[in-house]
Amino acid sequence: MALISIIKDFHPHNYAKLLDKAAELAPPLHHSIAEPVGGFKLKERYSPEKEEIVLQSLPHLALGKGENLCLDFGTHIVGYLTLELSYTGSHPDAPAYIKLKFAENIAELSENTEEYNGWISRSWIQEEYMHVDVLPAQITLPRRYAFRYLKITMMDTSPKYKLIVRHAEVRTETSSDAKRLPQVQIADPLDKRLYETGVRTLANCMQDVFEDGPKRDRRLWMGDLRLQAAANYATFRQNDLVKRCLYLFGGSRFPGGRVAACVFTQPTVQADDTWLFDYSLFFAVALDEYLQETDDTEALNDLYDVAMQQIEMSIRMCEETPEGGLLLTKDAAKDAFIDWTDDLEKRAAAQAVIIYAIRYARRLARRKNDYSQASWLTEQQEKLRRGAQEIFWDAEQKCYVSDGQVSPHSQIWMVLADVPAPEESAELMGRICEEVDVFAKALSEYPLATPYMHHYYVMALLRAGLKEQARDHMRSYWGSMLDAGADTFWETWDPKDPNASPYGGAVINSYCHAWSCTPAFLITKYFYE
Repeated sequence: MALISIIKDFHPHNYAKLLDKAAELAPPLHHSIAEPVGGFKLKERYSPEKEEIVLQSLPHLALGKGENLCLDFGTHIVGYLTLELSYTGSHPDAPAYIKLKFAENIAELSENTEEYNGWISRSWIQEEYMHVDVLPAQITLPRRYAFRYLKITMMDTSPKYKLIVRHAEVRTETSSDAKRLPQVQIADPLDKRLYETGVRTLANCMQDVFEDGPKRDRRLWMGDLRLQAAANYATFRQNDLVKRCLYLFGGSRFPGGRVAACVFTQPTVQADDTWLFDYSLFFAVALDEYLQETDDTEALNDLYDVAMQQIEMSIRMCEETPEGGLLLTKDAAKDAFIDWTDDLEKRAAAQAVIIYAIRYARRLARRKNDYSQASWLTEQQEKLRRGAQEIFWDAEQKCYVSDGQVSPHSQIWMVLADVPAPEESAELMGRICEEVDVFAKALSEYPLATPYMHHYYVMALLRAGLKEQARDHMRSYWGSMLDAGADTFWETWDPKDPNASPYGGAVINSYCHAWSCTPAFLITKYFYE
C-alpha cells in the first residue's frame, strides 16, 4: 500500500523568478479565539464511555493521578493552544506530568496510540507529554494543532495536590476570509450541511498554502490543489493563493523539469522527491482552470512551458500500438496514484488521465496562440484515444480492462477523458451505479477508497449526463460522514468499514482533508446553479 519515494542526494532545481513571485503572493493569516463549549471525562483511559461535566465547574475540577478531562471546542479548529493551570491542596512538591491528546473526531480520544504500527511516522499523532514544574502556570504550545477535542490526562503527580485546568483557549489560524463567501441559498437541509462542511474543510486547509491536511501532511500536494482550487472558485475566491501554489510547483521541480507531487515551503521552498505520474499532469489542468477564472496573462506566460513539459514527458512514456495508437508503458503507470485501492491496476486509468489533461493543455495552447502546439496535442490525443480503445476495451464485457483487471477506476477516467461515445459513457456509468454485470464483483474487489476518487466518480456521472445519480452519490457518500459525526470531511472513508486506513491505523488518518472538500464546489456549480 505504501507509496514512498526516497531519492538519495535529491536536489530539486529551483527557479528564482517563479519563487520570488510566489513569495509576493503569500497570504495574510487570520486569527480568532476559540474556547471550549462542553466537557466530559472518560470513565477509563481508553474507554468511549463518558461522564458529562458542566464547564462552569472547570475552575474547581481537580485531577488526580490517572484522571482525565476532555474539552469539546464545538467544531474542528486549527491553531495554538493556551492552558491556564493551577492546583488545589498543599503546595506542589513534584511536577505535574500531563498528557495532551488532540482529536479531530471523538473516536480518537479512546484510541491507544501505542498500538499504532503503520508505515507513516507516528510523529504525526497529535500528542504532547509535559512536565509543569511550577503552578500556577500559563502554557502556550508552540506547535499548531488541528482538532475538535482535547484530552488532558494527569499522568502523575504528588499525593499532596491535584491539578486544576482553569481555562483553555485556542488562537485559530487560517488564510481564508469568511467575508468573501457568496450568499448561497440552499433549501435542502442535507445539501446545506454538505456545503457548509465542505467550506469548513477548505477553510481549515487554507494556510500559507492550500495544505492537504492541517493535521497531516501539512503541505502542498498537486492532486489536492486541483480540487481545492475548484472549491475555492465556488466559495472564497482567493485566487492569489491558487496562483501562489502554481508558482511554487513551477518554481521547484525535479532536475529535468518534472513537477513534483508535493512541495515543502519551510524552512525554504523545496520540491519533495516524490513524483506521481497523474499528479504531474494535473498541473496543466489546474493552470487552465485558474486562467478560466482570472484571465491572468502573467501566469500564462510564466507557467505555460512548465505545463506543456508535463504533457510532453507523459507522451514520451508511451509506445506505439499495432494499429497506430499510443499506449502508456506499464512501468510509467506504476508511478500513478489514482487511488489508495489495494492491488489496483492503474495503466488504463493513467492513460485516460493523459487524454483528459490534454483537453486542458489544448485550451492553454490556444490561449497562448500556440496553434502548432495545439495541433500536435490534438494528434496525440487522438492516438492515445485510439490506443485506449484498441488495448483496454473489452467488447464482450463492454468495459475497459486494465492488464486483465476490471475496476471502476478505469471506467471513471475513460469517461472523464471522453474515450467512449456519450451514449456509451451513460450506459457504462449506469451499470456501475446499479452494480450489475462485471461491476458487482469489481466494486467489491476494487472499491473507491477515498473521497478523492469518489469526487471523480461524481464528475464522471455528470460527464455521462447522469446528474440525478451524481447528486444521490454525493449525498449518500459525504452524507454518511456527517452521520458518523464529521465536522470536516475526511481523508479516507469507507461507510462499511469505519476504521479503514491505507496507512496501517486509523489514528494516523486525517479527518480534515483537502481532497474531501468538493461538495462545496459540486453543490454550487452543478446542483444549485
